[in-house]
Amino acid sequence: MRKVIYNRFGDESVLEVTEQAVPPIQNDQLLIRVKAVSINPLDWKVYGGDMKLMSGSTFPKSVGIDFSGMVEQTGSAVARFTAGDAVIGVLDVFKGGALADYVVVKEADIALKPANISFEQAAALPLTGLSALQIMDQLAAVSANQDVLINGATGGIGLFAVQLAKKRGAKITAVVSTKGVTQATQWGADSVVDYTKQPIKLLNKRFDAVIDLTTKLSFREAKNLMKPNAVFVSTLPSPLAIIASFINNIFSGQKHKILIVKPTADGLTTLTKLAEADLQIVLAKTYFFANVRQAYREARQGKLIGKSVIILD
Repeated sequence: MRKVIYNRFGDESVLEVTEQAVPPIQNDQLLIRVKAVSINPLDWKVYGGDMKLMSGSTFPKSVGIDFSGMVEQTGSAVARFTAGDAVIGVLDVFKGGALADYVVVKEADIALKPANISFEQAAALPLTGLSALQIMDQLAAVSANQDVLINGATGGIGLFAVQLAKKRGAKITAVVSTKGVTQATQWGADSVVDYTKQPIKLLNKRFDAVIDLTTKLSFREAKNLMKPNAVFVSTLPSPLAIIASFINNIFSGQKHKILIVKPTADGLTTLTKLAEADLQIVLAKTYFFANVRQAYREARQGKLIGKSVIILD
């Protein structure tokens, strides 16, 4: 089978397509034939070496976190799935391995794919969808009538965060580029700021929650946009940021929370129900397996709206 690996940290040039044996499964595992894999900013932070304290420095390493596919084989202890089931799933966020023709998972790693969406859309759902759920329900605890600022509202997490905040009755201000204004409005933003025309730091408003999905807005800068007991959520879990946020949260009413996504089976099930209802899943671009380096290079430039997906042809 084909599998993308890398043997040193670096840019997209370190990614290699290799031939490997199909992995065997244990009694409590399933073999999944992968149909599509989504691209996430965490991917290039890991293979770029930015997250080596979490990912380790032992090579070779694999890439690809969330995926869609078909159950090919089940272990004798597996009860919830059978061969032929269409599923979505998520692997260890710091180890990856989904960019392969086959992956081995446990039951808690997957959920049945919603029948009303494609495999490409399904692959785009798990990691960023779980991230948005964790931000809305745990980190920011968004509720009705709160003023919420979402910076980077048309990226992978943003497209779900806007929709989920809307479902919770929040008043949403979305910060986007010019080409994202229409999309953010369609997803439910009450007001939209085009950062190319109006710097976010100069907004004359205070918010209950400031959610930065760009990793470009610091907590120090965000404090000027926050109410006295507001929450700032960032998505760059560096060791220094984690320590600084811990110290701040002891002494300050303005809290700094950092997203460290924790995939759960319940979370995946919640996402599938949302997708079966009305959750929009927007694909920015799809790529074939042979173009994996191009796919990551273009996604890392950050100019796309929605999610990019690699199709395993």
